Amino acid sequence: MQPVHAPFPATRLRRTRANAGIRALVRENDLQLGDLIWPVFVREGDGVEEPIPSMPGVMRRSVDTLVAAVREAAELGIGTVCVFPYTGPEDRTEDCARAWDPQNATNRAIAAIKEAMPQMVVMTDVALDTYNINGHDGFVEDGIIVNDRTVEALVKMALAQADAGADIIGPSDMMDGRIGAIRDALEQAGHHDVMILSYAAKYASAFYGPFRDAVGASSALTGDKKTYQMDPANSDEALRLVARDLSEGADMVMVKPGMPYLDICRRVKDAFGAPTFAYQVSGEYSMIRGAADQGWIDGERAMMESLLAFKRAGCDGVLTYFAPDVARLLAKSA
Repeated sequence: MQPVHAPFPATRLRRTRANAGIRALVRENDLQLGDLIWPVFVREGDGVEEPIPSMPGVMRRSVDTLVAAVREAAELGIGTVCVFPYTGPEDRTEDCARAWDPQNATNRAIAAIKEAMPQMVVMTDVALDTYNINGHDGFVEDGIIVNDRTVEALVKMALAQADAGADIIGPSDMMDGRIGAIRDALEQAGHHDVMILSYAAKYASAFYGPFRDAVGASSALTGDKKTYQMDPANSDEALRLVARDLSEGADMVMVKPGMPYLDICRRVKDAFGAPTFAYQVSGEYSMIRGAADQGWIDGERAMMESLLAFKRAGCDGVLTYFAPDVARLLAKSA
């Protein structure tokens, strides 16, 4: 008696992978120019374009050269940049007063970008680490990072950035209550349309090292940031933080770092449905870029695959140092 074989399954999933056209028809997620926020670094000086050794291909720029670079990004179709300052030891103090100086490099850069390209969306960073002699995001008193005094300073910093023309304020400090305080201050100052993208779930991560080089904070930092940034072991806590920041007036929320925390991105988006972003941080960028430069991986494919992962995890957009490279690649494939 011949054995009876079950018929081959009627559903052959490979049918929808047969060629590029079919794959495009059924693709669930796409990476677009509007998903990209380009982080840029500004420093004092004129005509400066200074390579950052731990972040190949990334520069610190003076205000004039930064405006030129942002103009090129705009021509590529990038619509949002996020400005971070580099500060040398001479600009770092105990009172961090340079952080809210209207004439610091960040605020001059905001104003210059908005004057040259009013349509460019400019996001900022609100934290004291780049101006603090201790390298911390908040004031240090007797070895402790104090919360409420720091929040008062962060409010002044945010107002100075809004006055300079920032469209999106990005508190990255992880102090308790800072979103509500900044939102109230912006409203009272008449900045009703300035948005807050809160770094709501920012983890105490090993992936920030190259960034700290980029902003000059590596040598300044004393101790670690574990008393205010999140424990990498925690997931439920992230949802509590996001819920709080949204209730205090955040318009959008951030998960940072990105790729090691895709599960958090997914949980945040599913739980709240709010605009959710991730930061593909310096360590993530440098690992991909460094391996690509060594010929160990296909850099373009790894770059695009990593960014698609954020979209698949529910993110509405990504801060990524790859933004200009992605924009050029998208233009070629259009």
